Amino acid sequence: MTHYDIIVIGSGPAGQKAAVQAAKAGKRVALIERDAVLGGACVHRGTIPSKTLRENALRVNNMRKNAALFNFKLGEDQEMATLIHRLDEVLAAHDAYMTRQIARNNIVRIHGRAKFIDTHHIQVNTVRGENTTFTADHFVIASGSYPRKPDNIPIDHENIFDSDSILSMLYLPKSLTVLGGGVIASEYASIFQALGVEVTMIDRYPRPLGFLDADLTDHFVNIFESMGGTWIGNSVVKSVEYDGVSTVVTELEDGRIVTSQKLLCAAGRLANVQELCIENIGLQLDERGVIPVDEQLRTKVANVYAAGDVIGPPSLASASMEQGRRAACNAVGLETGAMPDTIPVGIYGIPELSSVGISEQEAIKQNGSAMVGKAPFGEIARGLISGNEDGMLKLVCDPEGQKLLGVQIVGEGATELIHIGQMALLTRADVDIFVESIFNFPTLAEAYRVAALAVIGQRGKKRLSDE
Repeated sequence: MTHYDIIVIGSGPAGQKAAVQAAKAGKRVALIERDAVLGGACVHRGTIPSKTLRENALRVNNMRKNAALFNFKLGEDQEMATLIHRLDEVLAAHDAYMTRQIARNNIVRIHGRAKFIDTHHIQVNTVRGENTTFTADHFVIASGSYPRKPDNIPIDHENIFDSDSILSMLYLPKSLTVLGGGVIASEYASIFQALGVEVTMIDRYPRPLGFLDADLTDHFVNIFESMGGTWIGNSVVKSVEYDGVSTVVTELEDGRIVTSQKLLCAAGRLANVQELCIENIGLQLDERGVIPVDEQLRTKVANVYAAGDVIGPPSLASASMEQGRRAACNAVGLETGAMPDTIPVGIYGIPELSSVGISEQEAIKQNGSAMVGKAPFGEIARGLISGNEDGMLKLVCDPEGQKLLGVQIVGEGATELIHIGQMALLTRADVDIFVESIFNFPTLAEAYRVAALAVIGQRGKKRLSDE
């Protein structure tokens, strides 16, 4: 029976980083993955495929915007494969990179389905049907998540899809209903709308992406609707059914009927532990459908840690990577300190949205008020040049307009631009740093200076009124 210092279950962002960190600490490490390729759902069914599709959607949308230069129109019965034509190449390159990384760190790769026997023994059923038992001092569960399937949504992966199967469509549909208002729903709804699909987005909440401030989500909805999309908020789905011919029929509780050729249900995700038999080690999912962990990412079983989607929000690849690294550090006794609270959120819709720190509504809740500065991209030279006028950068500061508390951005480039604000937050900088710094011209980064000047102007008025 082979023994390891640490066994990691799952090779997604969390599992990969956990395994590499433990190996670099000099530990004997094994990585169990049930798929033939590395990377998990993030790489093969989620993050990379959707972003690959998004790149082509952007190109299509930009060519439509520049109709005077291009006479462009997608053909009838457009094959999905042509819209993600580089996907196989991207996935192969990413898998090759991860395979080399695992190999050079002397991590043993085990291909098969794992289940716990007890707190130190795990059994793996290989592709040949053989059962092999391994032992370990510590385990890191990083098995990811799978789409939640509501009882009233009969997902068949042919007409009614979930977020893992939506890109398996053979042809670009003429119309699509998207159920949900979270990150996945917002990304796919805006991407397909930019491709010319008639998209209707339905959610029980008044706005999508409710963790962002309303002015940003209003921007997102306005742009989505300007492309031809329909947003239906404050609405609950009563039933969904395929008519057996060509149409998916969605009935809302208020009696409204929405029809479309295809439907995407993006109703959240649950921890992917069905086959792990975590009950054999005394673990169970909480009411949210995820594994509870403490600040050290340790489960209630002392030698078992968990990281990534399997422990719930924020469910970001970037956060999962850091969680995996920290879980491994904690398991092998390396100091890590507290998990940073300045993890940026990136939403790859059209347009992009990104945030770091706290929102205006959170700042008001914590401090009673907040001072906010905004910079519309339509007032930034680079925004005008690139046709990115609809974007906006927003700085959230303390009530005195001195300390930076958060940054929110909507518009193309948001997920890159956010890192300037992240560095300012990490160094606990005052908002004045953006005025004292020199940015390239013309760049969207200048929006930081414009927004900071707006805060400083309000600060001066406040001081005069207080005197």
